[in-house]
Amino acid sequence: MSKPNIEFRTACPADTPAIVALVESAYRGDVSRKGWTTEADILDGQRTDSDEVLEIINDSSARLILAQSEAALLGCVVLRDEGSTAYIGMLAIRPDCQASGLGRQLLEEAERCAQTAFSATKARMTVIIQREELIKWYERRGYERTEHREPFPYGNPRFGLPRRTDLEFIVLEKRLNSTIGVTARNHT
Repeated sequence: MSKPNIEFRTACPADTPAIVALVESAYRGDVSRKGWTTEADILDGQRTDSDEVLEIINDSSARLILAQSEAALLGCVVLRDEGSTAYIGMLAIRPDCQASGLGRQLLEEAERCAQTAFSATKARMTVIIQREELIKWYERRGYERTEHREPFPYGNPRFGLPRRTDLEFIVLEKRLNSTIGVTARNHT
């Protein structure tokens, strides 16, 4: 079986329902257990909603990058301009496409876009500290653990319903290679 031809583009408001469905399938509920990025053992409830996705799409300091093959949405990632640093979050790959290299490709596209669109020299992300396997995946892609932690937003169901009381985020950072993305691609 050949690998699908992956195209990247910036999300538009009409993509919102498909993005919400993708993110929920990658992180929550029984369907997420088909992939390895599930948070179903530590969080119930939603991972995102239409309001949050539309806020990101309409935010001029952010990009929601989609990975698709033909018309099928396979993955997404959020990129936010924070000055010389770009925040990368909500990296989600359809469960049946996980472990195919698509997550790595999408992360590389986010890093390239961080440099070309935002002139970022560093990428930053937060990962639930209990997600050791996921943290190690990011470390294999050049991200390093920092001493910085951020609290989990307990009491805000918009971020999920915790199944444990010790959740917190660790901040991971990566210095971006200045030679990546010397020529910017068009993100329509």
